[in-house]
Amino acid sequence: METLKHGHLPMKAAFGMGMLNPQQRDAVMHTEGPVLILAGAGTGKTRTITARMAHMVDKGIQPETILAVTFTNKASNEMRERVIEMVADGKGKKIVLGTFHAFCVKLLREHAEKLGYKKNWTIYTQSEQTSLLKRIINRFITKDETCDAAKVQSRISSAKNSGTSLGDPKESLDAAIMEAYQSEMRALNAMDFDDLILLGVELMEEHEDVRFRVRDKHRYVMVDEFQDTNGLQMRLLNALVGPPFNVCVVGDDDQSIYGWRGADITNILEFERFFPDPHIIKLEENYRSTTPILHTANSLIKNNAGRRPKTLWSRNPGNDNVRLLATEDDAQEAEMIASEIDAAHFQEARPFEDFAVLFRTNDQSRVLEQEFRKRKMPYRVVGSRSFFDRREIKDICSYLSVMHNPHDDISLLRVLNTPLRGIGNSTAELARADSVERGCSIWVVLSDPAFQRKIPEKTRTSVQGFLHVINKYAQSAATPGTFLAKMTEMLLAEIGYMAYLEKAAKKPEEYAAWVTCIDSFLAQIAAYDERNRSGGLAGFLDEICLNDEREDKREEDIMQKKGVCLITMHASKGLEFPVVYLPGCEQGLMPHKRAVADGSVDEERRLFYVGLTRAMKKLTLSFVRWRMKYGEKQAQLPSAFLKELDRTYVDERDYAMHMKETVSAEENVSFISGLRAMLSQGK
Repeated sequence: METLKHGHLPMKAAFGMGMLNPQQRDAVMHTEGPVLILAGAGTGKTRTITARMAHMVDKGIQPETILAVTFTNKASNEMRERVIEMVADGKGKKIVLGTFHAFCVKLLREHAEKLGYKKNWTIYTQSEQTSLLKRIINRFITKDETCDAAKVQSRISSAKNSGTSLGDPKESLDAAIMEAYQSEMRALNAMDFDDLILLGVELMEEHEDVRFRVRDKHRYVMVDEFQDTNGLQMRLLNALVGPPFNVCVVGDDDQSIYGWRGADITNILEFERFFPDPHIIKLEENYRSTTPILHTANSLIKNNAGRRPKTLWSRNPGNDNVRLLATEDDAQEAEMIASEIDAAHFQEARPFEDFAVLFRTNDQSRVLEQEFRKRKMPYRVVGSRSFFDRREIKDICSYLSVMHNPHDDISLLRVLNTPLRGIGNSTAELARADSVERGCSIWVVLSDPAFQRKIPEKTRTSVQGFLHVINKYAQSAATPGTFLAKMTEMLLAEIGYMAYLEKAAKKPEEYAAWVTCIDSFLAQIAAYDERNRSGGLAGFLDEICLNDEREDKREEDIMQKKGVCLITMHASKGLEFPVVYLPGCEQGLMPHKRAVADGSVDEERRLFYVGLTRAMKKLTLSFVRWRMKYGEKQAQLPSAFLKELDRTYVDERDYAMHMKETVSAEENVSFISGLRAMLSQGK
């Protein structure tokens, strides 16, 4: 999506062809056949692709035949708003806009039965996946052994996205866990985020009737941030687009920084291999940064071999060169950044939100935070806990999930005794063990009179009460026209959830915060009721799962918090700030030592390039001679990337030496003043 200004979403604007530069107009007008738009940082990418969609509708292409795929909900929502503004007669609303995952969810909601799933399948969140994996791992290892569920989850995800195997389940622990995990997910009628794409691809590749129906429906396809696509998403695109290949992809290979997450840069570098004879357009005029910033960034990125050549330029000469500062240690580096920002805030009346400090690793923020706190300067560290990770929201979501799919064991176990209803851990474990032995869900076991006879009468009554509540509200949720927000309120009242929270709260403020979150969530359900009465509970659950994305959380943090932005270079992609600091330009940090060992220095150079091109007006790079690591002072070398920077617009300065000279001058003045005072007393 187009960049965030000062940490805020860009202003919406209507514009005509006259507001586009020649390359942007070419991209807008060229609507047939394969098109590759190489959109450099800050070159008006969103303006171009939304204008392109508007032009397609204006020339008579049916809007419902246009599919635009993005990577985040924020990007698709922003694009949708712009297109609706630009297209007359409300036709912009008919263009299909969404993420890869959202597209596949709709596809699978319609056709999942072809793959052996029931219609009411559930999407498992990351935390639900981890819970399930922990249970599975415990079956494979002894009490003395350890196995990190999050790491196994990451390896399973990589295998799914790259189409590789984790090995023979009889010989590899990871492979055995993955096999059990996939089997259990099937039994639970659940899919994880990777499954959404994987099964979407399977559906399109193996079911010709589905493939042709989808191709007939979506005759024009656009993909944003194409450099971030992985192998699986490329297979989906190949299945989705047939002759005459009316596909337009937009991206920048110089900003491909997610290789560690599975992104495959060859998709954009070798686009011609997938779609023959594409029309290639380069957007190189930058509307964000000054000439010194862009010239310096260009001199860095040209050192990457195999890239598609492009040179960013700007009509804005700017007033400041890029600064490169040497500091003594990380404490002095942090002091320099904080003092300069503080001074600029008061002397130039710049809001703190104009400033951003970008770093390679999260560890670097600690010393900066200490310095900002010392000076009582406001700051925001981007990447807080998701709204949907909150205890009270997870509880309510779990109830809704069990109503939709009672075979969702993870959600069921979460709410089985929440609020407390006398169903202890021993009963839950007995039901879980029975379910494993019988190869069925925990819901099936709890509903079985034979199981109920095994447990004490009081517990049996509680289990039956729980089953009754779920069945009652599941029936209500499945009734057309039900207002889900009102239904959820009634559920919370019936189970005494608010009273349970009030009792659990350690302080009144804690309970008040929980109430505020629940009110906010109910308002979200009510808004869904208003705009989407046909989607029902399944549609709402899909929506909240798909909305719970890393990038969206990052942008919410940016917009809601005040102060200097402290953010990693990875998280900064797509953002822009008037004044940017990049500390830690040292070998081992940038490029990171792990990347050097892995041979992925080119990606680190792209990451550094992304950092440089976030700056609009002022850019300061710094490195230290000594850095505290593991409680010890360790000598540092300047980053090898610094040698690659053309110095035409770079001002170099030894900040540490300057500070020593300043201190010496102050000491000299103080000494002379003291001497004069002594001499005057002697008189």
